[in-house]
Amino acid sequence: MRFQALIGGVALAAAALAAPSIALAHAKVVASSPAQGSTVARPRSVTLTFSEALLPPTAAASVVMTAMPGVKNHGEMAIRNFTTGWSNDNKTMTVKLRQPLRPGTYDVRWQAAGADGHRMKGSVTFTVG
Repeated sequence: MRFQALIGGVALAAAALAAPSIALAHAKVVASSPAQGSTVARPRSVTLTFSEALLPPTAAASVVMTAMPGVKNHGEMAIRNFTTGWSNDNKTMTVKLRQPLRPGTYDVRWQAAGADGHRMKGSVTFTVG
């Protein structure tokens, strides 16, 4: 009887240890506007929708021009003329640009923590043509 109880306890402990790794899925971008890899006219905002709610105090975004048409070895140029806002129960981040973006290729780089406290990061790339 004690052996069965010990085996049952070990099985229960193993299941408990395995459960967090299954339950702790990490947030990722499931939709964006402009869409990943797209070419758009001069946008006034960028919207990132995540697979789960994020913690806004832990979130940050940057907009970086990574290429300019006709310019070789452009390097990266940070765009600083924007504010961020949240909607959809903290699943959607909107980057509101004070001025439309110039032609070029851009990364919107983000980092944030999900409900589990784990920090994640990623980026969405698009071209303004």
